[in-house]
Amino acid sequence: MLEIRNLTKRFGEVEAVKDVSISVPDGAFLVLLGPSGCGKTTLLRILAGLELPTQGQVVFDGQTVSDGDKSWAVDPAKRNSGLVFQSYALWPHMSVRGNVDWPLKVMKMPRAQRAERVKEVLTLLDIAPLADRYPNEISGGQQQRVAIARTIAPKPSVLLFDEPLSNLDAKLRVEMRTELMRLHRATGATTVYVTHDQIEAMTMASHVAVMNQGGVQQFGTPADLIGHPQTAFVATFVGTPPNNMIPVVKNGTGYRVGGRHMSLTPPADECFAMYRAESMTLSEAEGDTTLPMEMVETSAIAGRTMVTGLRDGLRLTAIVDRPPVERIGDTIQFRLPPEPDGWFGCDGGRIG
Repeated sequence: MLEIRNLTKRFGEVEAVKDVSISVPDGAFLVLLGPSGCGKTTLLRILAGLELPTQGQVVFDGQTVSDGDKSWAVDPAKRNSGLVFQSYALWPHMSVRGNVDWPLKVMKMPRAQRAERVKEVLTLLDIAPLADRYPNEISGGQQQRVAIARTIAPKPSVLLFDEPLSNLDAKLRVEMRTELMRLHRATGATTVYVTHDQIEAMTMASHVAVMNQGGVQQFGTPADLIGHPQTAFVATFVGTPPNNMIPVVKNGTGYRVGGRHMSLTPPADECFAMYRAESMTLSEAEGDTTLPMEMVETSAIAGRTMVTGLRDGLRLTAIVDRPPVERIGDTIQFRLPPEPDGWFGCDGGRIG
């Protein structure tokens, strides 16, 4: 349904999007995940037709809608797509009903048909009782539902979301994630969703593209990203908590692991050993496979305890069954398992 081919976008000397290629099937829920400034919103704006790519193509359902090589693009209004902005962008002088009716009126849909469709989507989003209110008379969560209702009213085949939950409080974000997933199932539209929140990505997506510095670091299912990260960036960005990455450096006949001599057999003289937080344990005493760290944080997570330590810029996290007896600021011993969960080179790529 959606295909992105070698897409690049430059602003002067800056490459905001670098040679991105992604293909997802009809009805997929694609999340563009990455930190601020990674290019995900620029890529979404290209999909929406608000930006022209410098190179590459965007294809919706077999039809090319943007071609950077030819400096040509289909008008945003003719792409059969809908965009929900981060700010909602509702018309303040129109009622909820008027906001949802507006795109249908632009399509020149007959009045009776418009009224029926507006009623249908307001009911679907559970905001029918708000039909005669104005945006300043409803809450932020309700405004978001109105923005979504307005977007889906014309029945677009592609739905685009630009961090729509970032303005909501934590509890409402969780509720709206559920609502968006229900809406996705109800409409069947191919969805592209931009966020920096990897919890949103892992819970909502059928496909995830992890972006950094304009490029896609890894593309796959949430299970692929968590189970088989292909770069050090993905390994430390995806997951709750993220994986631990410990430097390993050859020193004489042995290796220094996180600054201490240990008997490991790494695949290179200089690399990084990845340990999942659930693979790490705490030790009451210092040993051959422990790293002393200053305990800086503890928190409960799913009936267990997440413990974080810090030393010389190295940050480690372990998931343990019982909270440690030590207090914040005390030294604790992180015990490493016999073998790491993965190896990564100095260039960030996975080894083996």
